[in-house]
Amino acid sequence: MSELSSILSHNEQFVETGEYAKYFTDKFPGRGLAILSCMDTRMVELLPAALGLKNGDVKLIKNAGAVVTHPWGSVMRSLLVSVFELKVKEIMVIAHHDCGMRGLNAEQFLEKTHEKGIPDDRIETLRNAGIDLDGWLTGFDNVEDSVRHTVGLIRRHPLMPANVAVHGLVIHPTTGKLNLIVDGTVPDSDGHE
Repeated sequence: MSELSSILSHNEQFVETGEYAKYFTDKFPGRGLAILSCMDTRMVELLPAALGLKNGDVKLIKNAGAVVTHPWGSVMRSLLVSVFELKVKEIMVIAHHDCGMRGLNAEQFLEKTHEKGIPDDRIETLRNAGIDLDGWLTGFDNVEDSVRHTVGLIRRHPLMPANVAVHGLVIHPTTGKLNLIVDGTVPDSDGHE
């Protein structure tokens, strides 16, 4: 049985038995929080559990490395929609140790595309179209520096309101221990945090 068939079969039972009812919430995050985290499989259940989150608490945005690579890309748009349309007041960037994006190498990655049948002329076409594949397919060396960089991009975005806190953290992928890298707490109008 394929994964799709297995999932569709499970879903049919899930709906028929009403299991969905315990997950009911609305579209607004109850804790006024958006989290950008890595797509790592270890974070699926560990991250919410380690932060004490339940369904409906946060807007959770996941991508490889928990990074914003472009100020006008889909990750930044999702964060801005969270702030302006969905009542988010705080953003957390949460990367993790032992990330697959650490040390990602464009040359090795492109060798794998070749092994999977992507023709060299297609790669050359992309390069000739001005796409910087080497930059786009290069990871980071230091997870803490990557978090600082992403927090800075979010914080400095011209559409990000100054009163939105943007924090940066790194989580241990086994224990769930959080290390604070950037405390982005914004003082209120009285100067209190």
